[in-house]
Amino acid sequence: MNKGLLKSWKTDKGFGFIKSDILEHDTFIHISALKHMSRKPKVGDTIYFEVATQPDGKTKAINCRIEGVAELKAPYQKHNQQPHRIAKSNFASSFLGKVASISIIAVLGFVAVNKYNTHSSSQTPVITNDDLDTFDETYPKVVIPKNTQNFTCDGRQYCTEMRSRDEAVFFINNCPNTKMDGDGDGKPCENDSRFKTEW
Repeated sequence: MNKGLLKSWKTDKGFGFIKSDILEHDTFIHISALKHMSRKPKVGDTIYFEVATQPDGKTKAINCRIEGVAELKAPYQKHNQQPHRIAKSNFASSFLGKVASISIIAVLGFVAVNKYNTHSSSQTPVITNDDLDTFDETYPKVVIPKNTQNFTCDGRQYCTEMRSRDEAVFFINNCPNTKMDGDGDGKPCENDSRFKTEW
């Protein structure tokens, strides 16, 4: 640590220079290096300091203290170890907040039920007596003839495998890969002598 006398001090600017017998040049000192002292420096004060070189090559005094002047105690700082809490709104816990919340839920429920009822009633058709009177005309009965014979597609393809003309007609109309209508006129087995009387 170096020792020197405060040679000059500009109170309005907050800096001055220290003259030391050990150092070749005067050393710049700023008020920020003495902020922990109980009073501001005066010309003629003995200063203890260390020297630091600035990026521009100039030197300045750091870690300074004034001889015979008390240092200030560090101000008391309250250390709060608890994390910061975000203030909660008291609206949700207040009576008014609860009433408002319940009211909003009730209104939304009422609107939803009304929309559902309107939607479902518009989708359900209502049949009146007038509709029943004209139903048979609008939707005529379709009569599906009952087959007297029970024919099934069982893989037969040729006329020689058929037992009747009706069976051959069923096979040509309903079963795949039949080979009974050579001329494609929709009449199967025309040349089969067993069915000649039926055509």
